[in-house]
Amino acid sequence: MLKFFGKKDEADIDHALTKTRGSIFGQIGSIFRSSGINEDTMDELEDILISSDLGFSATNLILDQLRERSNEQRSKTEKEVILLLRSIVNDTLNLKGPDWLHNPAGIPLVILMVGVNGAGKTTTVAKLSKWYMDRGKSVIMGAGDTFRAAASEQLQSWGNKLSVDVITHQQGSDPAAVAFDTIAAAKNRNKDVAIIDTAGRLQGKSNLMEELKKIHKIAIRESGNTSVRVLLTIDATTGQNGISQASAFGSAVKCDGVFLSKLDGSAKGGIAIPIVNDLKLPIAFVGTGEQPDDIAIFDPAIFAKSLLPETST
Repeated sequence: MLKFFGKKDEADIDHALTKTRGSIFGQIGSIFRSSGINEDTMDELEDILISSDLGFSATNLILDQLRERSNEQRSKTEKEVILLLRSIVNDTLNLKGPDWLHNPAGIPLVILMVGVNGAGKTTTVAKLSKWYMDRGKSVIMGAGDTFRAAASEQLQSWGNKLSVDVITHQQGSDPAAVAFDTIAAAKNRNKDVAIIDTAGRLQGKSNLMEELKKIHKIAIRESGNTSVRVLLTIDATTGQNGISQASAFGSAVKCDGVFLSKLDGSAKGGIAIPIVNDLKLPIAFVGTGEQPDDIAIFDPAIFAKSLLPETST
């Protein structure tokens, strides 16, 4: 978890989870209102969690933990159950990731943005660039998605709006060369952070996954293990599909964290739980809107509190 969480992040996360709270997930509190914890209400809770795209593994973990932490099951009030569930969700999500702000090596921090087309990856590059700039860091971007038509133009447009240099090559050129040139430019221009976009590699595109491995290898060679981070963008609206995507990318390169995009447009915000529980990937940031400022640092306690309010919505 990042240590510089602020009030804006708290408010943004709470607002972004509005649709999730208004979905079937928001019914959790009401099922314990009259009878507390018993087998019937636990069955109802299981149905809600499964229907909210948490998957079987994360659902079973939550149910087992709730049973274990509840000493007098039938006497638990709705509020007490919600507080217990919050604690369980917080503990599940509290997986420590790398430091995304500081690079102890003293050379440019290199971030490889990976994720499938449509996940909001290129916009995420812009948001992350703005986030670093707001914290006094100088940034350069690399348009490594040389396969998708207009991808470089899209990133260049963001670069113009943010006054950030963008390294581009012609469409269809070697994306690993873009990565190399971006890292070289970051060093030559004394930039703190180099953020490199990559193609939206689908699970079945083995040749593109091999290309991703090549990009990663070059980044490590040019910057060293300690200065390279891989940030996986997952679209919150995709639910369990995001889990299979993350698993595929993780088999190609070691991912260091997740940017959970489009959280504000999703009723499946609970997908954060299986991402961390099933894949052991920490969530670093969440996307809370469409503007460059719509990015929040992920905080497990705030996320759990916003996901599970004390009164049903």
